Amino acid sequence: MKILTALFVSSMIWAAEPPFGFRDLFNGKDLTGWVSVNTAPDTWTVENGELICKGLPIGVMRSDRMYENFVLHIEWMHTEAGGNSGVFVWSGARPGDRNRLPDGVEVQMLELDWVKLNTKDGVAPPESYVSGELFGVGGVTTEPDTARGTRSRSVEMRCLPRGQWNTYDVVAVDGVIKLAINGKFVNGIAKSSQKKGYLCLESEGAKIRFRNIRIMELPPGVTTPAQSAVTLP
Repeated sequence: MKILTALFVSSMIWAAEPPFGFRDLFNGKDLTGWVSVNTAPDTWTVENGELICKGLPIGVMRSDRMYENFVLHIEWMHTEAGGNSGVFVWSGARPGDRNRLPDGVEVQMLELDWVKLNTKDGVAPPESYVSGELFGVGGVTTEPDTARGTRSRSVEMRCLPRGQWNTYDVVAVDGVIKLAINGKFVNGIAKSSQKKGYLCLESEGAKIRFRNIRIMELPPGVTTPAQSAVTLP
């Protein structure tokens, strides 16, 4: 009950202090607690208590430690049409050779015009693509709740367009992820082959703002070394 109450409060109120059981991952002042993996010194800046990513170069920055079971609260807002970003959970934070992005489970953050701007030969990608798709990347496999190929799509369109804040609450427990978008659970995956690792924020070509990045850690499970990312120095 306390966890559910905290989730409700964190979703509805932009509070000055974290709700019960949560702690800040972003202090609103600087990048303490975050480590650039393959981005530039000016990729990430702080302005008026918000974390701003300019989108270039493509890459990520990671949390300074790993997490296994947790509830993550994060608010984000695209400012450009068709903007692309996301947060990786249970990641090894090691960039791929080709796409510069790491392994883990990606929680997609796309601006709604992405579908229109990526229409090819008159065929637009599914609208569900821009409402919090979940999928394993970099060799991490998952079982989708609502399959679109190997990805899991939300059962209801919940994301808001550029210029408006979106709220994600990510409950990650023992290889299972449930995603609430703007106050409603609509997506999930299970049986992740990796269930302990870093959190990574993604820079992928477009400016995006973040605020109120908070985590509630939960008790660990039975996670083998093979199910955990390798700790980085």
